[in-house]
Amino acid sequence: MPQAKRCKNINGLNQIMIDIKPKRSLGEVYIDQEMDVTNFVNYIKKLKETEKITYFHAFSTMVGKVLYNRPLLNRYISNRHMYEHNDVTISYVMKVSFEDLSKEVMVVMPILEDDNIFSISKKIKEKVENVRSKNDSGIGANNAINILSKLPNILRVPIVGLLKLFDKYQILPSSLIKDNIYYSSIIISDIGSLHCDGIYHNITDFGTCSSLITIGEIKEVKENNKTKYYCDFGITMDERIADGFYFIKSIHLMQHILDNPELLEDKVSNLIEIEK
Repeated sequence: MPQAKRCKNINGLNQIMIDIKPKRSLGEVYIDQEMDVTNFVNYIKKLKETEKITYFHAFSTMVGKVLYNRPLLNRYISNRHMYEHNDVTISYVMKVSFEDLSKEVMVVMPILEDDNIFSISKKIKEKVENVRSKNDSGIGANNAINILSKLPNILRVPIVGLLKLFDKYQILPSSLIKDNIYYSSIIISDIGSLHCDGIYHNITDFGTCSSLITIGEIKEVKENNKTKYYCDFGITMDERIADGFYFIKSIHLMQHILDNPELLEDKVSNLIEIEK
């Protein structure tokens, strides 16, 4: 598959776990993590004085840095084999307008080695402006969904079944992979902007995405006459791609970046050393 490379020499426990739990949904693990984002919030507030940076831009950059530093998180299982994406991509679903019945568009965005918070912010803003100003649903998977959804059950159900079979053997046409959030490294959902805490969200047996993170509302708290900020993250991962030790160290890296938000200005591919 051109989007990934087959992983070799994986440990025996990982392989047996894949055989015991052949579906991604069977390997879901959930992490509810409240994190101190005080330094992060103060950094973004200061940055907003000169740059149009949002929390979502910054969180997306943080996720990109974690994926580059923790490459096992960029793996997935398909047809009982383990693969690693060739690229780092984040994805999200965007509403064309803030209305209940507004059209939703899937967005997949590559995170390049040289990217940082400024370049990622620019890419996200350009995508949002393009979709909302032109009411453009994009091409590829977005168009396919619009067409398939209008077909009667007698046609749509077998076609979707065939696409799932193509997906299993990784022969799905590239036109249906483009802009398909299920073919990304991780799905990000910012529900904090809707005044909601982080929630658990399932990952799907379709595609190559093994991780999903929801970002809850940032809350202000008074502690010892000091203002602190906390954010709740809901993380769902496929436990077959790595072990709990690896996942927890990845969470610690997230907190380290939030404590040192200036790291977001570096290249996302820069390796971060955390003092033990």
